[in-house]
Order: sequence, then C-alpha cells, then structure tokens
Amino acid sequence: MSLWSEFVNNKQRTIHKWKHYFPVYEAHFSRFVNRPTVFLEIGCGRGGSAQMWKRYLGPHALIVGIDVNPECKTFEEDQIEIRIGSQSDTSFLENVIAEFGTPDVVLDDGSHQMTDVVETFRFLYPRTSPNGVYLVEDLHTAYWSEFGGGLKREGTFIEVSKGLIDELNAEWTRDALPATEFTHSTLSMHFYDSMVV
Repeated sequence: MSLWSEFVNNKQRTIHKWKHYFPVYEAHFSRFVNRPTVFLEIGCGRGGSAQMWKRYLGPHALIVGIDVNPECKTFEEDQIEIRIGSQSDTSFLENVIAEFGTPDVVLDDGSHQMTDVVETFRFLYPRTSPNGVYLVEDLHTAYWSEFGGGLKREGTFIEVSKGLIDELNAEWTRDALPATEFTHSTLSMHFYDSMVV
C-alpha cells in the first residue's frame, strides 16, 4: 500500500498533510521501509502522523515524536515514543539522541518559526545518519512575517538553504568558498513547494 493510500484510508488519529507532500515522502523515505530506522518527527500534531509513519515504515521502525504539548505523550504506543520539549532546546535534543540513537530520518513539522527551524537544523543535521534524510516541511512560513519569515529575509530557512547550495558545491568554486562539513557530508539537496530535503 502506498503512503498516499495510508493517508486517505486513515481511520485512526487525525493526520494533517498536504497532498503534494506524499510523492516527496515516498521518493526520499521509501528506502527505509522494513529496515531498522529511527524516524524523528518534530511536531506531533494530533498523533496520526506518527501512526502513519509506523504503518508505512513497518515493524523495524522506531518513531520518536517531540512536541512542546504535554498532551502528546498520550500518543505513545508500540514503536512510537514521544518526548516533551522544545525543538530549539539543544540539551533536550541531545538527550533524545542519547536515548534513541542517531536518527536516520528527521522530519521537521514543528513550530515553523524560522529561528526554531534554523537552530534545530544546525544542531540535528550533523547528528543525523550519514545515509539519512533531513526534511523540513511547511516552509511557506519562511515567507510569512508572523513566523519570522519574509521574501529574501536574512536568516529564514529558505535563505539558509540557498547558502547551503553553494556549500554543497564548494569544491567547484576554485577556492572562492572553502569546503565545509556540509560539503563533505551532503550528497544532494531537493527543493519542492514548501519543502526542503
């Protein structure tokens, strides 16, 4: 069954996702199906997303959700663990990694506040599996002032990502840009409507 089918036939907890996200998810997450995987989801919503990832990824996946809302703790079940804390609290994130291990997948569907998204990325990306995937969604908020966004506003995750394109290609800049850890650790970047992978 496809991930889209899992979504449209869902009879469990509520899932809020845009339909154009599903081909992106499958393109980048399908290689983790039925493999031991630590899937870290930032933002638990109403709990349905974690259940969907559990069904999609199969019996060897561990879904770890983090959220600031203590009520999300009730979403725990077999293969789903929830920890309560802020995505921008690096001590909290360090504790989550110490408890569950290196994430193979990080899906940031948390506060969507640009400062949080950028800080979380800067901390978690180097701590994600070398063969893993880091996906930030709902990046339309990078253009909205109430989320710290704005078109070409310095410091938004979109603007940070534009700079990372140069870092990805630093070895071809004829020493104009020194290679970074991102240069050496990253195979590719993908941009979609409201998403960066």
